[in-house]
Amino acid sequence: MFEKVQALESRYEELSQKLCDPMVVSSPEQYAQVMKEYKSIEPLALTYREYRKATADKEELKELSEEDRELKELLEETQTLCEKLEEELKILLLPKDPNDERNVIVEIRGGAGGEEAALFAGVLFRMYSMYAVRRGYSTEVLNANETELGGYKEISFLVTGEGAYSRLKYESGVHRVQRVPETETQGRIHTSTVTVAVLPEAEDVEVSIDPSELRIDTFRSSGAGGQHINKTESAIRITHLPTGLVVECQDERSQYKNKDKAMKVLKSRLLEAEREKQQSEVARQRHSQVGTGDRSERIRTYNYPQGRVTDHRIGLTLYKINDILNGSLDEIIEALMTADRAEQLKGDITDA
Repeated sequence: MFEKVQALESRYEELSQKLCDPMVVSSPEQYAQVMKEYKSIEPLALTYREYRKATADKEELKELSEEDRELKELLEETQTLCEKLEEELKILLLPKDPNDERNVIVEIRGGAGGEEAALFAGVLFRMYSMYAVRRGYSTEVLNANETELGGYKEISFLVTGEGAYSRLKYESGVHRVQRVPETETQGRIHTSTVTVAVLPEAEDVEVSIDPSELRIDTFRSSGAGGQHINKTESAIRITHLPTGLVVECQDERSQYKNKDKAMKVLKSRLLEAEREKQQSEVARQRHSQVGTGDRSERIRTYNYPQGRVTDHRIGLTLYKINDILNGSLDEIIEALMTADRAEQLKGDITDA
């Protein structure tokens, strides 16, 4: 392990010098490329330097602490620090998901429960929008199919920001809600479901689409009604003939803008399909890995009467449903990230 860490620290030093090279600084493209690699290695390099210092301190304290009680206690603390930093290095060496730094397209659809599911889809959209604000991300609605009561049969939106996919990828799956609907007259608790899909945004160079493989239809926007209903055929439906994938976009009044947004979603879906195909073997070998979850799997329950949210993948229950639905998702997401890393470490040990 340490040979790899030392090699990466040497690379970090090399990149540090490159960032001061006038030839690199004068080329925005080259500078951005070097800076990106530099930033990706920096956490590991700095942790390794801290580890080396702690190790040196530990060896020095071993020689001095034989007769000194206070130094013995300090030695124990330094030993604990060395062990902690070594674990951090193991985690930092884990292979990174190449999509982690990407923007994401989130698709939310009402599942079982009819209008109540559509209303909860709106609640989840609000939750993710508020979470994006907390993280300094921006959001842009790509397509929305609204119901008369203000819910969504489906809504897709783009989340833009550094590391957006690394945090939101754990949201893919079935979200279950248990509450008394506003339309319920006898106070009975209903159970409904909403599906969430999180797709890394595709870059143009990654997904090549032959225009002859597309069928593009136009139609009038539909929705809950009101003065903003589109009376022209500006809505777009794109069908990718080889795969049968269908994408609709009717959020904009401009046909061109709707087509642009629909193509963005289609490319991301095709990229995700290819990624899932490539990782299917790994998924079979490591079935227990938290990962991004199976979209047909129930991952989380929001129970309003009890005020709790339970993530079933890691058995985490928090009695703070209002905070979570107001965008306070970090506690859940960081617990999922920790569990995912633990599974990866366990997998590495098993493979070895």
